[in-house]
Amino acid sequence: MPSPTPHEALIYLMVITSASDRDMTDVELARIGDVVRSWPVFQDFQQDRLVSVAQACQKLLHEKDDLEGVLAQIAEALPERLRDTAYAAAFEVATVDLEMRLEEVRVLQLIRRELDLDTLTVAAIARAAKARLRTLT
Repeated sequence: MPSPTPHEALIYLMVITSASDRDMTDVELARIGDVVRSWPVFQDFQQDRLVSVAQACQKLLHEKDDLEGVLAQIAEALPERLRDTAYAAAFEVATVDLEMRLEEVRVLQLIRRELDLDTLTVAAIARAAKARLRTLT
């Protein structure tokens, strides 16, 4: 299978994060769609490809049966300047249901390591997500 494009790599990370607990919820799938529709990084992505890209990710995971190998392929496909964006997209999916399961935490750790993100960047992304998701009550 050819290396993913940067758009595909970003989507793969969101799909992997969502599927990490073996339960891709409707809320997580909706958030993936929201990110693809609204984030500037996806401005020139053909949105009708989202489902086929997500399916390609699932197929790749089953074929390789090695999450770390797939993450390495994703990291290779992402330009350095998009690595924090990629982590933010994955984090967005992990936090959308307002609870982060242990499996999601572990996948985010693997993503951080593979993308070689520093602690301050990761903390800033987490803090921004927390502020964005806060409610009045």
